Amino acid sequence: MGFLSLEQWSPYAVGIGIGILSWFTFLLSDKPIGASTAYARTAGMLEKLFRRQKVGEMAYFKKFPPVVDWEWMFVSGIVLGSFLSAWLSGTFRFEWVPSTWASNFGPSPITRVLAALVGGFFIGFGSRWAGGCTSGHGISGTLQLTLSSWISVICFFAGGVATAFLLFIFGT
Repeated sequence: MGFLSLEQWSPYAVGIGIGILSWFTFLLSDKPIGASTAYARTAGMLEKLFRRQKVGEMAYFKKFPPVVDWEWMFVSGIVLGSFLSAWLSGTFRFEWVPSTWASNFGPSPITRVLAALVGGFFIGFGSRWAGGCTSGHGISGTLQLTLSSWISVICFFAGGVATAFLLFIFGT
């Protein structure tokens, strides 16, 4: 299996691979790489189980119908690929509280899950507000030299640095 069973891949090789994937995505489908819309579509599919046709009447889902599309399959491939990578490298394990988190914020799985839920909410809210996620803006938007994507990426990095600073200053 060679490189597929490595515990860590070179970030340079992976970056080049993502760039090439992005070229082929534009070439073959004329669509940018992104992930956040797939999560919104999934929420719509789940909501459809309870509200049926009412979901299709919502303005957002008129523009982005809650269906399985290429982007949804792309995100599913990321999840499956991550699992396969961890499994093939022998590093897969169930872990509620990673050791780095436990050493900085304590061993409570409830705190870890709450932090993940709050973080997920903010990421989802921010990606909808910004018109895309980190992959959409950071990979596809900057590749297209879109000003809004460059501004978003700068804000992503600034927000990430500020959040890490606050967590590690006040979290320990």
